[in-house]
This record gives sequence, C-alpha cells and structure tokens, in this order.
Amino acid sequence: MQQLQHAARALGWDGQLIPDVEVLGAKFAAVVRIRQDVHQWRSRNGWAPELNPAWFRSWSEPTTHDHVPVPAVDLLGALVPVAHPRFALRACGTLLTLAPCAVVLPSNQPYRPLRMLELDYYGVGAVNAAPGGPAELVIPPEDRTAEFGSSLFGRWLLEVLYSRLLELPQLTENA
Repeated sequence: MQQLQHAARALGWDGQLIPDVEVLGAKFAAVVRIRQDVHQWRSRNGWAPELNPAWFRSWSEPTTHDHVPVPAVDLLGALVPVAHPRFALRACGTLLTLAPCAVVLPSNQPYRPLRMLELDYYGVGAVNAAPGGPAELVIPPEDRTAEFGSSLFGRWLLEVLYSRLLELPQLTENA
C-alpha cells in the first residue's frame, strides 16, 4: 500500500487512495477526491451509494434522468502494479477510458526505451516505486477520458469507489 501511496504522490494525484478495487476482472488501486458538498447533501438526504449495476441501466432512459444521483467522488487516476512493462497495456486497458492510468513498476526495473515509448504513445503512465522509498515518475499518464466520453460503467464505478471511501475511518471523522 505504501508503494502505491508513493506512486500517487509522484504523479501529483492529491486524493484518497483506495486499494484493491476489483471490477469486471480489472484489479487496481484508485485515487479519488471526495466532493464534500455532494457528499454532505447525499448524507443529509439519505442517498447512499448505489451498488446495483442493473439500476444504472435505467439511467439511460430519459424519464429517469432526474433520479440520477450526482457523483460524490472524482476519479483522479488508476494505479496498477505490474512486474514488467510488457504487462502495462493489458493492465490499464479499459481503465484508460475512465481516468488516467499509470502502472507501478518495481524500482529495480531496467529502463527499456521501446517499451516505454509504447506506453507513452497510448497514454499509459509509468512510475518506478520501491515499497519503502520514494517513487520516480518515468512517464506521466494522459487523461484521455474526453476521447471516450462518459459511460454507465464509469458512473457505476464512481458509486463503488464512493462506497469504499465511506468505509474509511478518516472520512467518517471529517463528515
């Protein structure tokens, strides 16, 4: 977890780290920022995170647009630990459509220009990070979410991350 915190800091992602997120076969850590005004409103009005993905399909119906909750978190980025850069594109895959994605490589990973060029081309970031030490930004990730637009999956993921964030003790102390 400390390695992921160092990586998020190296990327300049100032938010709350949510480790061990697992959705649709993707395993990653998310860095989110709570939208305090929305969180407080949703708390006051009893609008808990909606975790049922079937409920989100109804959001595509125009008659239900006024029943869609405003997201209480912003997804700053996704971190995916990988053992080698050759696994990076597969690891970030779908995540690139939702937020900037960066792979976290072991700090002893040798620099391979062609592999890093491929990551840079697709907008995948790379960070070398040791478990106990500082992280080094190798390639900054690109935010390509505008190219893909919003999706019901992405909106559902924000609800999942909001739910996970509510489980953290720091949030309940500050709410």
